[in-house]
Amino acid sequence: MKLATFAIPTPAGPVRRIGALVDGRLVDLQVAYAGYLERTDPGCDATRLAAALLPDDMVLFLGNGTLGREAALRAIEESGRGEEALGRRTAYRLEEVRLLAPVPRPRVIRDFLTFEGHMRNASRALGRGGEIPPAWYEVPAYYKGDPDTVVGPDHDVVMPRYTEKFDFELELGMVIGRRGKDIPRDEAPKYIAGFTIFNDFSARDQQIREAPVGMGPSKGKDFDTGNAIGPYLVTPDEIDISDVRMVARVNGEVWSEGRSAGMHFSFADLIAHVSQSETIYPGELWGSGTVTNGCGLELGRWLQPGDVVELEVEGIGVLRNRVVRTE
Repeated sequence: MKLATFAIPTPAGPVRRIGALVDGRLVDLQVAYAGYLERTDPGCDATRLAAALLPDDMVLFLGNGTLGREAALRAIEESGRGEEALGRRTAYRLEEVRLLAPVPRPRVIRDFLTFEGHMRNASRALGRGGEIPPAWYEVPAYYKGDPDTVVGPDHDVVMPRYTEKFDFELELGMVIGRRGKDIPRDEAPKYIAGFTIFNDFSARDQQIREAPVGMGPSKGKDFDTGNAIGPYLVTPDEIDISDVRMVARVNGEVWSEGRSAGMHFSFADLIAHVSQSETIYPGELWGSGTVTNGCGLELGRWLQPGDVVELEVEGIGVLRNRVVRTE
């Protein structure tokens, strides 16, 4: 499934729903499933049950596990019967709704560094001669981001006032779908809900100032609208992310192209590592780290107010955001 969170405009204000992209239209899973329940079990409280299994919050939906997924599949099947038969609106053209971040507020953000080429290029750009610390090959290190800074496709990203070297980062995003702890590597893929595109915007000049302290990124990464994800959350049965094409465009110009092949640590490795003595939960967003040549730091180019950044990942779609600056 290609899952989405979207807003439906109504006279009383936008209504948020989760949906699935089917033949170019977004199926309103909650409404379609309510129709299924009314048809198959007329005595039940269809509206309440549909809202419980297919809520408007992706984290809560993922927390419903197999029951939620089965309900979503039923809803998709039901929508295929046609709105005239169902007597209700169950699907929308993309231009009729606004796509939001597929997970508008993740439980937590963890961002890794898994691409050796990016590490080497960044080291050169920072005057370190392309050297990579030996520990990088042994430990999948990460930092934690602020879930309240997440935005979705076509949302403006506000460039912090304190930076002149504003950067994009072309990454894969993975979302956890099950609760677990001390997960063996061979079991780890079962804990993946799906994949999305992740643009981890960075204030590089601030990040460079902070790096010598050794505490990880702070204001180099922490600012409103700094984490863009979308447009969809694609379930693992729909996509093989081991070698997909990844492209970054700025104002229509291709700045970088790469492939997901070559991650030193796989997402299964990351899950096995993080879950040691720590419970992971549905709705966590994890970044792969920047693909090789996938950011301005590696290219010696910076974003400017008014720039439109498009990240495209084969099988997922295009994540588009405009950079703005407020006085």
